Amino acid sequence: MRIAGRILYWLAAVALVAAILSSLDYSPAQGVLVGLIFCPCALALEFGMPKARRPMDKVYLSLAVLVSVILVILILHYSVWVILTQEGYSRPERDVAPMLVNPAFLGLVLTALALGDYFWAKWLATRFKAKGRTVTFFSERKSVTLPVEEIAYMESNDTEVRIVTRSGDAFRNKTGISQWENLLGDSFLRIHRSYLVHISLAVLSTPDTVLVCGKELPVSRKYKESVKGSLPDRKDLAE
Repeated sequence: MRIAGRILYWLAAVALVAAILSSLDYSPAQGVLVGLIFCPCALALEFGMPKARRPMDKVYLSLAVLVSVILVILILHYSVWVILTQEGYSRPERDVAPMLVNPAFLGLVLTALALGDYFWAKWLATRFKAKGRTVTFFSERKSVTLPVEEIAYMESNDTEVRIVTRSGDAFRNKTGISQWENLLGDSFLRIHRSYLVHISLAVLSTPDTVLVCGKELPVSRKYKESVKGSLPDRKDLAE
């Protein structure tokens, strides 16, 4: 249901963009084609921003996405649609609408789509709990399927993520930890830039560490308050 929900979100997003463009005298097919451009670009912002450490990295990513959108829109208008018109598959080609090359408008649309998908995914994760669910990923070129409940924690070293199970088995994967956090939902808690833990398996060992399946993991200052409010204290459990 969560995957279907994400697909429905992006279908609705494309339909909305197409509806906006229809008011500018674009055909439905042209509106859908332009709407499809926004999907991968918005996803690039959604998943790329958490990985950008420095403010300038975020600026560069935003500029790259905006330039990519504008270039593809221009190619659609002055190349693809020209060919389709000549073949009789489209209404006569037209000049690009000014708003579609306006960085402010494009940035607004992309940001809205990225944030909408992020909060929609969070809601889906709350609505459809991870119990009984499995995840499939590639580790060392092999497909691995694990029950979500068997994952104890994840450790990121920037280039890859190490997935550790309750039994101590470990798998390596190239998907970013922020994407894993979004995928796994509220059953998991971010305690550090490099660590994501299964809430039901974690306890607060000290104000600066969390114990998960016998492994002490650090808690960063950024996540200290959320960790304190979400995990039981080891001392309280002992009493």
